Amino acid sequence: MLTQDQVLQIFKDSGALLNGHFKLTSGLHSDTYFEKFQVLQYPRYVEALCTELAGRFKDDNIELVLGPTTGGVLLAYEIGKQLGTRGIFAEKGQGGRVLKRGCRALLQTRVLVADDILTTGGSVWDTIDVVKRNNAVLAGVGLLVDRTGGSIDFGVKTESLLSLSVAKYEPAECPLCKAGVPLTET
Repeated sequence: MLTQDQVLQIFKDSGALLNGHFKLTSGLHSDTYFEKFQVLQYPRYVEALCTELAGRFKDDNIELVLGPTTGGVLLAYEIGKQLGTRGIFAEKGQGGRVLKRGCRALLQTRVLVADDILTTGGSVWDTIDVVKRNNAVLAGVGLLVDRTGGSIDFGVKTESLLSLSVAKYEPAECPLCKAGVPLTET
């Protein structure tokens, strides 16, 4: 079983934990950034992290793992492999995320949504909408990192390998912007 300290060490060892002044995908600013692709480029790390997440859902009768593009593609595949089921992904489309390329969630299929870094929950909520629109059953949410410290409730069992409360700011309220610190390029 991986501890939070071991997961954090994986992010540090791969160069994925960055400090500076960042504009996040959500548009918010933060002094801490998790560059997931620094971790996801190492199959041994992906396998270890996904094995841990899969283990946390092994008794939940998961029939399909669904991840949002882009990092969620790798996670869904590897967690699905570990659970012995399919791993598919939801892509951005008109009106939110959609299933493409012949991928489908079957009626009443028990789905685990898997994502990499949770900041506001936008990607996860969009992916949950895909589950609902396909008349499947949301069975759980698995995350590599929860930057909110567990403050977002998806209404189902949610497991994160690393849960931290990381400060994030609206750009107009960002103390780094007010101090004139330039944005760090990622």
